[in-house]
Amino acid sequence: MWESIDQLIAEHGELQGKLADPAVHQNPGMARKLNRRYLELDRIVNAHKKVMGLHEDLEATKELAKEDSSFADEIPALTEQVDEAEDALRALLIPKDPDDGRDVIMEIKGGEGGEESALFAADLLRMYLHYAESRGWKTEVLDKTESDMGGYKNVQVAIKSSSADPAEGVWARLKYEGGVHRVQRVPSTESQGRIHTSTTGVLVFPEVDEPEEIEIGPNDLKVDVFRASGPGGQSVNTTDSAVRLTHLPTGIVVSMQNEKSQLQNKEAALRVLRARILAKQQEEQDAEASNLRKSQIRGMDRSERIRTYNFPENRIADHRTGFKAYNLDHVMSGALDPVIDSCVVHDEEAQLKAIGEA
Repeated sequence: MWESIDQLIAEHGELQGKLADPAVHQNPGMARKLNRRYLELDRIVNAHKKVMGLHEDLEATKELAKEDSSFADEIPALTEQVDEAEDALRALLIPKDPDDGRDVIMEIKGGEGGEESALFAADLLRMYLHYAESRGWKTEVLDKTESDMGGYKNVQVAIKSSSADPAEGVWARLKYEGGVHRVQRVPSTESQGRIHTSTTGVLVFPEVDEPEEIEIGPNDLKVDVFRASGPGGQSVNTTDSAVRLTHLPTGIVVSMQNEKSQLQNKEAALRVLRARILAKQQEEQDAEASNLRKSQIRGMDRSERIRTYNFPENRIADHRTGFKAYNLDHVMSGALDPVIDSCVVHDEEAQLKAIGEA
């Protein structure tokens, strides 16, 4: 693993030169991409400097100990610091997801359980909105289809970070949320107090930085317009403002009806469509990638049940990492970091193990 550091240090220097060129910043998307990579490498370079400095201190202390035995007492502590610094550097050298710094588009969909599933979709949306607020992220509901009781059959939200640091990116945290979320509780529609189990699906896509990043030719799209509808299917306006886009090369379909303007709905649909096309391209790349580049926790089927929310016991459990806590009320208020941290750590440990076995 260590042999790659010289190449990374060289790349860091090259990027520093590129980012100093005003011409690079005329393309905001490219500048953002280069800056993300620079910040990622900056951590590695600084961690490497720390390791080298501690090695020098340790060697110097060992030399001094030969002449003055009092210096020998410092060797164990310095040795421990070297080991810790090397572990930290090793973790930074795990192949990173190049999309970590991206914003995301999240889709929450009702699943098994009818109205209760739709109500839980609304609860999950509130949870993610609170979590985004706690991290200083901005959110925008792009589209929603409400159920009769005020839940969501489907809702799509864009979540954005103001930081260019990949470690602070929305995708770096929320990419682990994709899958089936299972809820166990007494539904408001249940008159006899029986606990029901329902499921709600969450899809998470990295958002495209610039429209040019994903090219969509004029002949690649089929555009349909129709009237927006509300709960129960009733029409909520008198114009054909809702838009359905079909990307013919991939078969991906996106519908939007949240805005009153057909143009606004089409622009929102294009944002989601580009994100889905990007995700599809990356899934195909991941399928061909080595195990060292794949996420060990995020590569499962989207139909996989990843988490259970048990309201009677106030318990949340992540089935991928083994995480369990009895503070579901806090989690539903946006305190998601411990749950997501368990996914990050589990993923990194699995990749480190794969590196060790390679």
